[in-house]
Formats: sequence, structure tokens, C-alpha cells
Amino acid sequence: MKLFSRTTAGVAAGVAAIAVGVAIQGGVFVASAAAAGDPLPPVAVETFEYPDAAKIFQQRGIKLKSGDGHIMLAACGEPGLIEVRARRMQDIDTVGHGLFCFRVTGTTGRLDLELPAVIGAKGNDYAVKVNMVTPTETSTEEKSFDLNKNAWTNIGETADPQGRDFTLLQITAAK
Repeated sequence: MKLFSRTTAGVAAGVAAIAVGVAIQGGVFVASAAAAGDPLPPVAVETFEYPDAAKIFQQRGIKLKSGDGHIMLAACGEPGLIEVRARRMQDIDTVGHGLFCFRVTGTTGRLDLELPAVIGAKGNDYAVKVNMVTPTETSTEEKSFDLNKNAWTNIGETADPQGRDFTLLQITAAK
């Protein structure tokens, strides 16, 4: 009776395996790439690209590149946002006229972007750091600034003794 039960169980497992696209080779189950002739679905790869970046660039002149999804462009006016002021954006940015606000969700966040002529930023309750770049005569110079919590900080041109034009490249935040 036990032999019959084991044989029946083995046959049933083999039939089930073949039905779901698994072959038995040398007593070992091996997954089949094409079960019943159906190809596997494409592999999803996360690129961390900012959603609707091209549309936002067209409307506001800010290049939102990528991030972890925990720092997002937001409508200004509500409390708790990171605020960034950029010079010469009034004509391009018809929404905020050069004021860009960002909401942080989660305990940490990162956003890679490109925003030229940044002159100041206001932090929120997070420890916020901004990374910027300015062209020099021979290359580029990178600078980082820690934002004051819930207060404006001079960054970029307003913090540079030479008054050079800085482009904001990255915002990071941590609780």
C-alpha cells in the first residue's frame, strides 16, 4: 500500500510540474523557460527616473533627473517643505516664478536635479544638504551646503565671495 501511495504521489507531482512548465531530469525538478509555449514576461528594471520630468522641465525649467522617491517637487505654500530660490527663472517658471518647493517623505531622501542660478534655500525639520557646481576658468568647482532648519540659508551665488553662478545638482535629507 505504501508503494502505491508513493508512486501515485510521484506521478501526480510530475504531472503538476509539467503543467506549470517544470521538467524532471534525473529525479530533479528543473524550471522550463517557456511553459506551454508562453515566453517569460520582461524583467522590470527600476531606473529611478523622475516621473513626468520632461513635462515639468517644459513648464518650470527645472530638470528633475532621478532619486529614491522620497524627495518630490511640491506646490509651495504648505509647511514643512524645502524651498529653493533660483534667479533668472521668473520668465521660464510661470508656476513658482523661481521658487521651487520639495516634500520629503520617509526618514531619508535623495533627488538628483539640475537647477541653475540658485541663490538661497530654506530647510525643513530634516538635516538637508545641497550639492552644487559652478564653472571655473579651467574646470568646475563643486560645493556642498548644509541648510539651516526651518530658515533660509545663503547658498550658491549669495554664499560665494566671487558671486559665481551655481547650479543645484542634488538634495539629500535625513531625520
